[in-house]
Amino acid sequence: MQTIISSAIQQQIFTQMEAGYPNEVGGFLLGVLTKDSVDVREIIQIENVFEKEEQFHRYAMTPKDWMKLEDQADERGLTLVGYYHSHPDSPAIASIYDRDHALPHFTYIITSVVNGKAVDQKVWYLRDDRSQYDEDVLTVNT
Repeated sequence: MQTIISSAIQQQIFTQMEAGYPNEVGGFLLGVLTKDSVDVREIIQIENVFEKEEQFHRYAMTPKDWMKLEDQADERGLTLVGYYHSHPDSPAIASIYDRDHALPHFTYIITSVVNGKAVDQKVWYLRDDRSQYDEDVLTVNT
């Protein structure tokens, strides 16, 4: 399996992550699923509703956001394929907190932002048994 994004979408993610630093920033990935890949076609940033004093290392959205984005994806002929967020001053590695709040069959793009600059980006998939994440291949097309 691989996750495909355009360089323009990657730059949009980096811009959002850097603008939100030192807090975590995130949103949804809309795209097309095939047998072998997830093709991300659009991203939609969602406000971090976690407690303000904890936003430097936590991100949350409301169930209402989730439902709204599923409808928007359908209207665009796309699928809600995953979620993206930043790890300020931390590696782009899925944490235990990320695992505990994740869903199998979703793509998770995590971007490390160090001193306000996006420095690394990785893609993760949660195993069906929720025991751990596996890293996926990220393909960035121009």
